[in-house]
Amino acid sequence: MESAKTSIIAGIVLMAVGLLFLLDRLGVVDSGVYVPALMFAAVGAVFLGVFFRRRDQWWAAIPGSVFLGLAAVITASQVAPGSAGGAYLFLFMAAGFAAVYARVPANWWAIIPAGVMFTLAVIVALPALQGMAVAGVLFLGLAGTFGALSAVPVRTSGHTATMKWPLIPAAVLGVLGVLFALQATALLVPLEFAVPAVMILAGIGLLVYDYRIRGRGPRTH
Repeated sequence: MESAKTSIIAGIVLMAVGLLFLLDRLGVVDSGVYVPALMFAAVGAVFLGVFFRRRDQWWAAIPGSVFLGLAAVITASQVAPGSAGGAYLFLFMAAGFAAVYARVPANWWAIIPAGVMFTLAVIVALPALQGMAVAGVLFLGLAGTFGALSAVPVRTSGHTATMKWPLIPAAVLGVLGVLFALQATALLVPLEFAVPAVMILAGIGLLVYDYRIRGRGPRTH
């Protein structure tokens, strides 16, 4: 069965390449432009085939998304030169990590790179963002990622519960993101004092969180 599926994929790839070369000979398209994209897409499809066939092969979604993203970037650069085609790579990678979590919810860590990649895709897709605006979007995106992570149920010690620790980096990154965004719109004074203040407050938050965790520990009589 596995060899049959591999043969089907190989057959489809060969037909696509053959059709591309035929169109090149007919002067319809330039095969040299699209062959690399097709090759990357074919490799990505192979990895995704592995991902969908076996539950324990969740890792295949990551390289599969990378190759498909590269194919999308090459295609976008040819179809619309000068566009923010590089955003497709980060967008596909975000989808790949999201698929890892969707396939195996125990891999909650995949939410973090998924959020990071999606944030980078937004930044690349909006070339008008410059300087502090980029930092603002980046930190707000990371804050949203950790905020979403805090709502994910995780099974530990025989029971399922949500994690609380992501709320701390979410709050810190969110505050920094707002500060950078305000700085970008010239609504705030320079951040010489704001950033250290946020770091101090974050440190206090960590100490309070650690104290509360210790207070919930087992008690001896």
